[in-house]
Amino acid sequence: MSADLPLPPSLLDTDLYKLTMQQAVLRHFPDTEASYKFTLRDKSVTFTKQAFNIFQETVDRFGELALTETEHSWLRKTCPYFSDQYLAYLRDYRFKPTEQVRIKFVPTSDDGEKGHVEIDVVGLWVDTIFWEVPLMATLSEVYFQRVATDWNYDGQKALAYEKGRALLDADCVFSEFGTRRRRSFETQDIVVESLVRASKEIESKGRLSGTSNVHLAHKYDLTPVGTIAHEWFMGVAALKGYKDANSIAMDLWEAVYPNTLLIALTDTFSSGAFFKSYASDKQRALRWQGLRQDSGDPFEFGTRAKELFESLGIDPRTKMIIYSDALNIDKALHLKEQANDLGLNVSFGIGTFLTNDFKTTSAEKSKALNMVIKLSSVDNLPCVKISDDLTKNTGDAETVQMVKQIYNLV
Repeated sequence: MSADLPLPPSLLDTDLYKLTMQQAVLRHFPDTEASYKFTLRDKSVTFTKQAFNIFQETVDRFGELALTETEHSWLRKTCPYFSDQYLAYLRDYRFKPTEQVRIKFVPTSDDGEKGHVEIDVVGLWVDTIFWEVPLMATLSEVYFQRVATDWNYDGQKALAYEKGRALLDADCVFSEFGTRRRRSFETQDIVVESLVRASKEIESKGRLSGTSNVHLAHKYDLTPVGTIAHEWFMGVAALKGYKDANSIAMDLWEAVYPNTLLIALTDTFSSGAFFKSYASDKQRALRWQGLRQDSGDPFEFGTRAKELFESLGIDPRTKMIIYSDALNIDKALHLKEQANDLGLNVSFGIGTFLTNDFKTTSAEKSKALNMVIKLSSVDNLPCVKISDDLTKNTGDAETVQMVKQIYNLV
């Protein structure tokens, strides 16, 4: 094992929604089997065999990670929505890399030294749900440490601080969402520390609402933020049926979190399909605290969301809209202007733009890896996602077509 790439600093070096969804799976689907599939969208990107070996060796040691007593106590105090049963489960949780993860190097060069990486994860859903974030974060760190090495940390503190300043000067409420595709753990640590400093030094009606990274929230005394991801809707739909899957997924979620974490992700099977489900139950719409937009046109979404609330007789100002799709400062500031005009409460979850914003020595953009790990199946039933961005549809093609027909998307 190379000393250049240590293990993640904590089992909690992951996004909060993996914990919240893990508790929901433990409650509703404790015996469900699952599989996950890795996709690197940019096929021109290759890894060296050396980088692959470091990645494999690091993942093989993930079983050493465990929740500490200090972390257990902090979670109990900070996240009262976690039950004693779940916290006991998490205390005993261990990664099982040899049982659950298959990593393969597929050579693309004649000498076999360059190639693609394939990753598959299989096992109980409640166990394997924890693999997505650390696998992606580790692969990204290996890639930029051993393959695309033309970059450095110079100016990262100032850059993150100025981004925080720009958001605060515009009275934006925002959180840091950058774990999965970060350049490195050190980068994310620098970013969060700099954003905290900006939030303390700059007077604003806006604020840094927290970070999705649970370990860094603990380290910097921040609120860990996050609720629910596409994975929940995808898995529930496959297990319970696609007809009105959004409603079923929301109801099952609310059974676990009756008074909190009720921010609905709208685009698993298209926002149009979600809005129909949302509008079908006004009392549930009143209970849920807001919506998260993660694909499609965010400016169109704000207008549609306001119309949706008003059609139900709900004051849009009583709800929160969270934007989290490929945000940068300019886009966030323009969305804030629109929100002010429309009378909407908005927040921004900003990820890769904060934790993987680097240039090469020739001042060119050093691009982040464009990758995902998606739930592929539950109990051998294929899981699909039909995004508002048609290029992001994922899953079994036949099932995608079937679901499009159900929701009149063809």
